[in-house]
Amino acid sequence: MFEEVIKFFTTGKDKPLMSGDQGQIAKVFNKYRWSTFTSITLGYALFYVLRLNFSVIKKPLMQAGVLDAQQLGVMGSVFFITYGVGKFTNSFLADRMNIKRFFAMGLFLSSIITVIMGFCNEYLPLVVLWGINGWFQSFGAGPCIVALNQWFSNRERGTYYGVWFTSHNLGAGFTYVATAALVGAYSWRAGFIMPGIVCLVGSILIYFFMSDRPETHGLPNVADFKNDHAAIVEKDKSVGSLQWEVVKRPAVWILGLSSCFVYIARYAIESWGIVYLTEAKGYTTMGASGILSIMQFAGIFGSLTCGLVSDKFFNHKRNLPCLIYGALYAASIAAFLWAPASQMIDLATMAVYGFTMGALVCYLGGLMAVDICPKRATGAAMGMIGLLSYGGAAAQELISGYLINAHMTIVNGKKVYDFALAGEFWVASAVISMLLAACVWNVKVKD
Repeated sequence: MFEEVIKFFTTGKDKPLMSGDQGQIAKVFNKYRWSTFTSITLGYALFYVLRLNFSVIKKPLMQAGVLDAQQLGVMGSVFFITYGVGKFTNSFLADRMNIKRFFAMGLFLSSIITVIMGFCNEYLPLVVLWGINGWFQSFGAGPCIVALNQWFSNRERGTYYGVWFTSHNLGAGFTYVATAALVGAYSWRAGFIMPGIVCLVGSILIYFFMSDRPETHGLPNVADFKNDHAAIVEKDKSVGSLQWEVVKRPAVWILGLSSCFVYIARYAIESWGIVYLTEAKGYTTMGASGILSIMQFAGIFGSLTCGLVSDKFFNHKRNLPCLIYGALYAASIAAFLWAPASQMIDLATMAVYGFTMGALVCYLGGLMAVDICPKRATGAAMGMIGLLSYGGAAAQELISGYLINAHMTIVNGKKVYDFALAGEFWVASAVISMLLAACVWNVKVKD
């Protein structure tokens, strides 16, 4: 039984190359690669729908007395721990897996868990289920990166990586608006159940439209198809030895740590932004969700343009644009927290934050590491970056939840939460990330 499961998820065998003229081969190749690209883009957006709906539900859970801020912080931390460990292991596995089946199964199981959470109202079951959801969520990123490297060549990678990366903004922006509307119209339970059902249907569609490697369809690999071969010759090395080269590279670790601090600031805003705006600035849940949805749609433009900008204007180098985005990222978070209360200021700072966050998570969350690592070990590179990134996100949840809850006061019988120390922690993390990214200014594909 176990062997059959392993066989089901392992990538298929190479088929003999298709016969026929180049035009016919190109037609088939493009058909599969665009259906795969569409599947990973829309599919990863659905993964984010099932991840960030919890951010919208936090405030209603606190108001209903189901959970307090510290318990929510623990829940968030458990999710990011299981997600980070899962992303590390499952991204390594993705280099060997049938990415179509692996990706669709992760979304399917995450959808099931999310629906079940809508029927729970106690702390311990919610923590356990949210942690399990984190593990299934980790089936998403690795297969997407592997698919991009299997179906798109080196010269195309930066541009299409940026386009694919808009998926998390699309999913997050949608869930901020739709989940807030569901919660407002019904209850916090609907914020789990309805997105879960929608994503369950989506996972089934993805299974039928996504594809495994080109070679399993009798097609040439993308390097041969596009005549775009990397400078590094890696054909004589095993996947395991190439993955070990990734693990040994100091530059990958530095990029991972920089991404770690980006994710601390990122998930501070995404996880606690609605609570902050409702508590500190007097927004309604729907109003706060509207403010935060701006950052996600701005993030689409950041993700879309960052790869294109670095490919076209910086000769495929990400270092200088990364530094510029990093400075604006830290400044926008500081302005959001410390500028005078104003809806226009909040909208403007979230627009700048979203744009720069979309670019930085694209660069530091994978693209810069993928650029300097062997093509057949990109899953390993994403796994390492993911482990460090979500380690930061997990620590953020615990620390932020503690800082917010520790300075809580009772005013007229109502709990009032303080965000001063948490805000300083968030801004400092953004600055540290920028400094770490500058440490790998001249790193190249092979030292």
